[in-house]
Amino acid sequence: MSKGFNLQTDKDLAKDFLTNFADINGEAKYMSILQEVANRKIRAVQIELEDLLDYKDLDEEFFGRVTENTRRYLGVFADAIDELIPEATEAFTEDDNDILMTQRAADGNENADSADPHQRMPKEIKRFFEVYIKASCKGQARPFTIREVKASNIGQLVRISGIVTRCSDVKPLMQVAVYTCEECGFEIYQEVTARIFMPLFECPSERCKINNAKGNLILQLRASKFLRFQEAKIQELSEHVPKGHIPRTMTVHFRGELTRKVAPGDVIELSGIFLPIPYTGFRAMRAGLVADTYLEAMSVSHYKKKYEEYKLEGDEEEQIANLAEDGDIYNKLARSLAPEIFGHEDVKKALLLLLVGAPHRQLKDGMKIRGDLHICLMGDPGVAKSQLLKHIISVAPRGVYTTGKGSSGVGLTAAVMKDPVTNEMVLEGGALVLADMGICAIDEFDKMDDSDRTAIHEVMEQQTVSIAKAGITTSLNARTAVLAAANPAWGRYDLRRTPAENINLPPALLSRFDLLWLILDRADMDSDLEMARHVVYVHQHSKSPALGFAPLDASVLRAYISAAIKICPHVPKELEEYIATVYSSIRQDEAKSNAPHSYTTIRTLLSIIRLSTALARLRFSEVLAQSDVDEALRLMQMSKFSLYSEDRQKSGLDAISDIYSVLRDEALRMKKMDVSYAHALNWISRKGYTEAQLKECLEEYAALNVWQIHPNTFDIRFIDA
Repeated sequence: MSKGFNLQTDKDLAKDFLTNFADINGEAKYMSILQEVANRKIRAVQIELEDLLDYKDLDEEFFGRVTENTRRYLGVFADAIDELIPEATEAFTEDDNDILMTQRAADGNENADSADPHQRMPKEIKRFFEVYIKASCKGQARPFTIREVKASNIGQLVRISGIVTRCSDVKPLMQVAVYTCEECGFEIYQEVTARIFMPLFECPSERCKINNAKGNLILQLRASKFLRFQEAKIQELSEHVPKGHIPRTMTVHFRGELTRKVAPGDVIELSGIFLPIPYTGFRAMRAGLVADTYLEAMSVSHYKKKYEEYKLEGDEEEQIANLAEDGDIYNKLARSLAPEIFGHEDVKKALLLLLVGAPHRQLKDGMKIRGDLHICLMGDPGVAKSQLLKHIISVAPRGVYTTGKGSSGVGLTAAVMKDPVTNEMVLEGGALVLADMGICAIDEFDKMDDSDRTAIHEVMEQQTVSIAKAGITTSLNARTAVLAAANPAWGRYDLRRTPAENINLPPALLSRFDLLWLILDRADMDSDLEMARHVVYVHQHSKSPALGFAPLDASVLRAYISAAIKICPHVPKELEEYIATVYSSIRQDEAKSNAPHSYTTIRTLLSIIRLSTALARLRFSEVLAQSDVDEALRLMQMSKFSLYSEDRQKSGLDAISDIYSVLRDEALRMKKMDVSYAHALNWISRKGYTEAQLKECLEEYAALNVWQIHPNTFDIRFIDA
């Protein structure tokens, strides 16, 4: 074959490839796709470059030409498909285009073979399929970042990764304009290849020329062919931006079957043709000779699928079924969340339940009860709150991370902006709207202005954002789970003040959080030593120490949760009384205490039910069990545990009893009956007790015949095993 570009030869090569390329099972892959197209099951024919590489009878030059000049070869493959497409084997309902084509065939289009291109019926109008060429992953290990796409890539097929920042509505884009002449009645066709076109006004047919009649043309919108068209803006990912630069953006055009595939906030990988586009209209006068560039999308893949889009393959299904049968799955899933972060086992369990959530309930009269859990982590500096937030966002399929000071009220809810293209007032969704059906993490929650924080109240309970600005009155969905992290009022928790003074958030907001988790940074020699060892290990090996099992990957977590979310557990009759009794006793305890730690309302009861439902979902159970309710109550209790432990010391769970329990626990752990005085002193000094208190304890419990003391060395021997 000659090295020159020969369209006919290339078309023959394309036909040969489409006819004979076989998949792993030995079936003709593309011919079966074309049969589905003929039966109107699908519209898109996606040609994968990897298949072109693997096909033996094609030379590498052809592959090179397809990647270098993709726009041209879309036409070559479309022409080849026109000749190869089989007859329909199944009955299908005809659309407008099919009826029009039948009508044209019946009329016997007189001017089909006319020399005038305007009178010849273009191929585009006959086609009921679209051709896309998908870039291969071979040869290019990772997709380009936006700033790596240069002028040398113009016209080529490139792979790009980024995050979608804006999406236009889907609009019809004219592909073939059809006119009818008032004088001669002929159909005139005009192919539209650019964003703008000059309509025809005079009939170019032979009859009008012979009669010297300037036939007036009328544009027939019903007979014209339109494509779906959507424009999106894609922005570089933050990890790809060099030091001191700001992220770059690129315009992407989606056509036909690729529209409605992306939404703002999605992290995607695109393959497409990089093309220039000159400015038009008034912008061209301002821009002068400068042109703009855009990407003509050919395929879209999401980095993180939505839960609804998860289709479990055979081995994944088996893996999840095995996990579900594991009795300890709740602990394993929780410990697989951020395994590099030491401790916080119960916090991780709460965050796991936040990812799972409970089902939304809609009553017959239209009233909605939310299923999303809201959690607030409040704690001293340096207890890994922000790291937990970042990790949860990376695990969740849809998540938005913002900080308190960097977010205004409209930045969280919705802002009214002027659309740069149409100059109309449009609504731009904020962080809470972008996180719809996902998780919105708000860091530095306490640093937010009160006026901005009120924007969250409606979202947390009604799960909508109501707007009345600039003539736009509407309500946007914001079915999002809020995960907030905050510091106490004085930076660190001040034990001399009441919990209400420390927390410093309005009761209206506090009651909306299902769990308010207080994490206090306590000096405790044993746990500090363990944590220090853990941190040093992570720094040495760049991984977490062994958990006793292999931590589950984020993709496995997502797959498991996607399976769990499909279940809607209900409260059985026998648990009604138990839950009601538990709630009333919590209220009674709060009424009796001088400085209550929490603010209990009827929302707390809903929180108990939501947490229990999420736990039942993790077990793939349709019915709540009492163990679920007990675990939900335990999590609520543990969320204030660091305070209760402080209260115990204050209320004087006296030092003597505490020293005894420390010595007994350590002796049990070491399985020894004898404990040396030096060891005993070491253990209790770690807990902040003195030698005088130890001696007092030894005497007191020796008098009770719990242990015997050596008269000289003060070593201890336990009498009761």
